[in-house]
Amino acid sequence: MRGVFAGFGKSKAFAAVGRALVPADRVLLRISGGRVGVGAAVGLRTLLLTTTGRRSGEPRQVPLLYVERAGGYVVIGSNWGGETHPAWSANLLAHPAATVTRHGRTEEVTGRLLAGDERQEMWDAVAAYWPAYDRYAVRAEHREIRVFLLAPVSR
Repeated sequence: MRGVFAGFGKSKAFAAVGRALVPADRVLLRISGGRVGVGAAVGLRTLLLTTTGRRSGEPRQVPLLYVERAGGYVVIGSNWGGETHPAWSANLLAHPAATVTRHGRTEEVTGRLLAGDERQEMWDAVAAYWPAYDRYAVRAEHREIRVFLLAPVSR
């Protein structure tokens, strides 16, 4: 099922649908403790990232696709290939301490922006899982999409 959605995921129509589904996904992940989300219905690994708002200081939550690598979770700030970075990525740059909720567990993490070869290696891992990210990079032609490693604090 994920393969079918991976092809559709490259389209601008999917980006519009995806943006519209984010609030529902956030609610589902929140009430299920990260067990059930929109992505799970089609076989996608999704976590709920809680950052601290860089201006408000308030908690902000966003559902994100992820892959496990380097002892943590790699997430991509694609913003569906939009012209600007997503707010959660700016929040994470300002306040790297965050939490991740998945599979009924919440854990503290520290977010680190990746660069150079490490960024490329992690990008390739996530893009192999969700090929639409390569299309998003083309659409976001005037910015380099941010790639983060969310490293658990307890490990």
